[in-house]
Amino acid sequence: MKGIIFDMDGVILDSETISDRTWMEAAKEKNLEVNIELINACRGSNKNDTIEIFKKHFGNNFDGEGFLTRTSELFHQIEENEGIPLMHYAKEILEYLKSRYTLALASSTRGETVERQLRTAGVIDFFETRTTGDMVVHSKPNPEIYLMACKSVGLKPEECYAVEDSLNGIKSAYAAGLKTIMVVDKIQPTEEIRKMCIAVFDSLEGLKSIL
Repeated sequence: MKGIIFDMDGVILDSETISDRTWMEAAKEKNLEVNIELINACRGSNKNDTIEIFKKHFGNNFDGEGFLTRTSELFHQIEENEGIPLMHYAKEILEYLKSRYTLALASSTRGETVERQLRTAGVIDFFETRTTGDMVVHSKPNPEIYLMACKSVGLKPEECYAVEDSLNGIKSAYAAGLKTIMVVDKIQPTEEIRKMCIAVFDSLEGLKSIL
């Protein structure tokens, strides 16, 4: 095994907590019923796929673009005022793994946002490449982003681990052929998801026991 491909939101950065706040606030402003099941269904998906999920939930006429624009505005306000904290043990595990493996990123978030947030958090230099949501047609659970991430560092999927927190992310990495590790953030794994993982941990600290 030569490489580790990390997801960003909910794995490296505690951005999912902020994202949940923005979705609930935007829904309140627009008098929409947004529940945690809908939020969880969209975790790990890029903008295009999220809008498709909205259409199935709210109908084809729903302004998904407008809703996401508002959540983005709210997110930037929180990011500017409060910052985005690193997940527990994120920097320590990256420092531990950097000399042992090639590290890369596969995030459904836009590249510009990924770069800004990782740079602000002080962890951007740990990753050799960053494959982002605006670089693929379909993001997670489609395997495209992980296949592209592996190619970007010159490794085969079977030579890489994936570290994920979302069900969509696990499905994406597994379908691409990576050995998948789940670090639980907002969603507990189902039995189906557990079968796709070589390990499930409550925090990044657990990676040290197997890598």
